[in-house]
Amino acid sequence: MIFPNTGVGSSLPRATVTSPQPKILAGGRVSRVDQLKAQPRKPGEASFFYADHHFQYDAVKVLPGEYYVSNEDLVIMTVLGSCIAACIWDNKARIGGMNHFMLPDGEGGDGSGRYGSYAMELLINEMLKLGARRETMQAKIFGGGQVMAGFTTMNVGERNTKFVLDYLSTERIPVVSQDVLDIHPRKVCFFPVNGKALVKRLAHSHPETLAVEERKGNAASVAKSTSGGSVDIF
Repeated sequence: MIFPNTGVGSSLPRATVTSPQPKILAGGRVSRVDQLKAQPRKPGEASFFYADHHFQYDAVKVLPGEYYVSNEDLVIMTVLGSCIAACIWDNKARIGGMNHFMLPDGEGGDGSGRYGSYAMELLINEMLKLGARRETMQAKIFGGGQVMAGFTTMNVGERNTKFVLDYLSTERIPVVSQDVLDIHPRKVCFFPVNGKALVKRLAHSHPETLAVEERKGNAASVAKSTSGGSVDIF
């Protein structure tokens, strides 16, 4: 806690904030997850790195409004309700990336990755910077679920799905597979080097909670509150 300089409590020592110590491996090497965490991040780039024990891969979690692009052998993960994740892969350069947007467009176009128009542009441009080529890109799209019962007027999931399909058609990036719409939340895992995607449709007893957590960008809470469902490979 930082005390204002008013004389009251100002003599108390300030709390010291220490960074977590990196995990040291055999031979004095720092773990790859800690190396990834230590790298500088661009605005909107995902930064939640962890070791995924299920896949035995280093992983990064993409929260709403974020993206991640890589040519490294790791897994990119997100959890979706009515939001959309576009997974784009260059099969020649073996570069892939994922975004996670909440609405097709924002008022005034504030340059936020929460909106599809900017999120798609950001994802494609970051892939081009890494060496991908537009003519060898292909897309896999996920999400757009109607996770709140009775919420049919101006359905956000339908709007998001239509937007991403129209956008990719305009950009001439083929959609090679998709798992969209329906009523299910989804957990998506994408491997950027080989372009493989796995989707788990999630059972959720409290869809209103999912919608709130998704809007807040709290993918961790969404993941903890979902269970069951099937896994498909795309």
